[in-house]
This record gives sequence, structure tokens and C-alpha cells, in this order.
Amino acid sequence: METTEIKKEENKTTSAQPIGVGVPKTDAPKSSGFGKRGFTKNTRPKNKRSSKRKDMPRSEYDQKIISIRRVTRVVAGGRRFSFSVALISGNRKGTVGVGIGKASDTSLAIEKATRSAKKAMIKVKLDKNMRIAHDVSAKYNASVVVIRPSHEKGMVAGSSLRNVLELAGVKDVSAKVMSRSKNKLNNARATIKALEQLN
Repeated sequence: METTEIKKEENKTTSAQPIGVGVPKTDAPKSSGFGKRGFTKNTRPKNKRSSKRKDMPRSEYDQKIISIRRVTRVVAGGRRFSFSVALISGNRKGTVGVGIGKASDTSLAIEKATRSAKKAMIKVKLDKNMRIAHDVSAKYNASVVVIRPSHEKGMVAGSSLRNVLELAGVKDVSAKVMSRSKNKLNNARATIKALEQLN
């Protein structure tokens, strides 16, 4: 009888213990849950892309996208969609250009437009204060643009004219679109054509 009572008491004490209590501790390292590599919680492998981006030199030319359009081409099998990008590129020191690019992806189209703008860049003839010397006007397709110097009034311009003049580095100027055309690409090219006339 005594032995059976002792066994019952031992069973009660063992069942009352919480889970994990009484388990012998081992010196084996805890697994961090990252597989065989065993990374700790706060350390991660270095990202190679971020280091490459830091090493790449920054371009001296700034860019401004003036229009992104999705264009469609009808072929025998159906329709093919692509993106057309028009942008302005300049260094704000008298060099500026307008380019367009078309591709199936926007990033590729932007790269093509950047290359096109660099090929078509012009050097604007400015004085030491980055101002134009006289009035100029130009017509490109349906767009008509007039640019006049306005000393100590800052830049007064709108639409894509302002983007071209800013990236060219022109200061103290007033520009106006004299036509009813709202095509930003044509307005930008008319502005380039007008800036080429400066002496």
C-alpha cells in the first residue's frame, strides 16, 4: 500500500510541472531560424546593388520629362502597345536639348530619350550673368514662341518653355506661347529653335 501511494504522489508532482521545466540545459547554440547560414537577427548580407549605385558617378545633366504617352500600333495579330517619352536634358550652364524615345517599357523609353536629347544638344549664347542679349521668336509646326529679356524680374514663362529655359540656365527672361498649340513637345522644340538664334 505504501508503495502505491508513493507512486501516485510522484505522478501528481510530475503532471503538475509546467512544460519545459526539468529539461536539462545543453550548450548547443540556438538556431536563429535562417537555415544553415546562421545569420543573427540584426545582421544581413550586404546588398551589392546599393554599393554599385554609390560608386556610379552622377551625370552632370538634369532631366525633366514633359510627356509620357501610351501609343498603339495595329498589326496582323492585333495591337502592340508601347510608351513614348519626351524629355528635356540640360546642365543649367547654357547647354540644353530635347529628345524623344519609344519602347515597350517606360525605363527603356526614358533611356532612349536621354540619348536622343544628348545628341541634339545646343550651346545657348548667354552673357556672364546668364541672360539673353535680345528678343527672339521662332515657329515650329503650329507652335510660335517669343522670348524677351526682362532684367531683375526673374523668369516669367509657362508650359515646357519654362523647363527648357531652367535647364539651359537662362535667368531674367519672359517667354510666351503666341499660338494656341498645347503640344508640349512642339513648344519645347520651338524654344530650342528660338535660343539658337541668339547672337
